[in-house]
Amino acid sequence: MTTTADCPDHRTSPQPCRTQRKAPTEGISHHASTHPRWAIVDVTQLSRSYSEGCDDLTVPNIRFATTSALEIAFEESGPSAGPVVVLLHGFPYSARAFDEVVDPLVEAGCRCVVPHLRGFGQTRFLNESTMRSGEQAVLGDDLRCLLDALHIDQAILGGYDWGGRAACVVAALWPQRCLGLVTCGGYNVQDIAASVKPAAPEVEHSLWYQYYFHTERGRAGLTADRRGLAQLLWRLWSPVWKFDERTFDASASALDNPDFVEVVVHSYRHRYGYTPGDPTVAAIERALASQPPISVPTISLDGDTSIWPVDDSPIQRTHFTGPFEQRVLPGVGHNVPQEAPRPFADAIFSLLQGDRANE
Repeated sequence: MTTTADCPDHRTSPQPCRTQRKAPTEGISHHASTHPRWAIVDVTQLSRSYSEGCDDLTVPNIRFATTSALEIAFEESGPSAGPVVVLLHGFPYSARAFDEVVDPLVEAGCRCVVPHLRGFGQTRFLNESTMRSGEQAVLGDDLRCLLDALHIDQAILGGYDWGGRAACVVAALWPQRCLGLVTCGGYNVQDIAASVKPAAPEVEHSLWYQYYFHTERGRAGLTADRRGLAQLLWRLWSPVWKFDERTFDASASALDNPDFVEVVVHSYRHRYGYTPGDPTVAAIERALASQPPISVPTISLDGDTSIWPVDDSPIQRTHFTGPFEQRVLPGVGHNVPQEAPRPFADAIFSLLQGDRANE
């Protein structure tokens, strides 16, 4: 098992983390942290000031945590002392995918944290010189740094697509941070060395958008019409789900992030070895190259109408050395939490119940 010692914190001089809302600021009190590098906002006071100062309570409670590379936007709800659940969206989606997952979790007393991934929503890079990487190592490290910034020692992690990959990376390399994992599509750690091996023609056909992004024409196309391309992928990947324009528009605004195109292009080029990675996460990427197993309790949710077939092969199962369950969801496509929010929440509840049973 790869451990934290195998992947040392490459950010040797992290900036102090701050978590905040942009407005209003009245009623927010800062307190000293037991960790010398971080200072956080009192969550209870922040939530109260937000609700009193906002007429439209449908607006998400967006806060910010600063790491050495990013100002990470995240949405938080539920009691600060509740069991922590971190939910991570994918490409080309947004935090809105979890709106109906969060509701029952909060009602049950969970503290839910839903980050905007790098290149999405209100998350921003701190420096122009930072590589706009979308590789798996930075996604996992961003999640680990967010946990550090929020003083979250352990959490249930749930995600799909890029977010599922980030969750799998943390579960594999830093299992002490992960009480349990809900992943969509099983083991999401990329085997970059094996990416040169072609798949069956019908599978290659479904990956057209990735090959498109390998070209400058693809970069130009994504720049010219990111929403049009995203909406097409939503339809192709979830052929049964009949989403409306309002649902799509609520997520599509997250794609207007100024770094979206560069992060996306880098992600799809790096996973095939066609562009270098960020050298600051090279140690993490090397650890992932060994395809480290995931030892934490895991539930894999798989939609049976997704463009990618359900993988129930013995090889898939060997990646999980701890308790593992695969749940196939009839009529559900790729955007699992938004298409099937209750089954997603139920998977979280199953892991929480298992953790409490072990106490």
